[in-house]
Amino acid sequence: MSEFLMLFRSGQGNPANRTTEQMQAQMQRWGQWIGGIAEKGKMIASQPLNPGGKTISGTQLVVTDGPFMEGKEMVGGYMICRADSIEEALELCKGCPILELEDGTLELREIHKMEM
Repeated sequence: MSEFLMLFRSGQGNPANRTTEQMQAQMQRWGQWIGGIAEKGKMIASQPLNPGGKTISGTQLVVTDGPFMEGKEMVGGYMICRADSIEEALELCKGCPILELEDGTLELREIHKMEM
């Protein structure tokens, strides 16, 4: 069985643009979708991400504030799940609330197992 990473992206990540009722409804949809995957024993971990952070780059390890959303998209959260194949992992992606957003995307990647 392989592990897969789902990255949830959207430019509509600012909760200040939504009413309390819209936020509660969205959280309920997320809870139902994630709960369904957990009930199947396929979920390893899932968390939303805070918008702030630091970006480290270059051989001199330059640290800057960010990442910042630049109009298009930001990573709002992730899930790590188990599946027998990428096709099965794609089936788990169906119904993800991020896909209800006009600019919402879900990036699915198999996690490479490294030998230690």
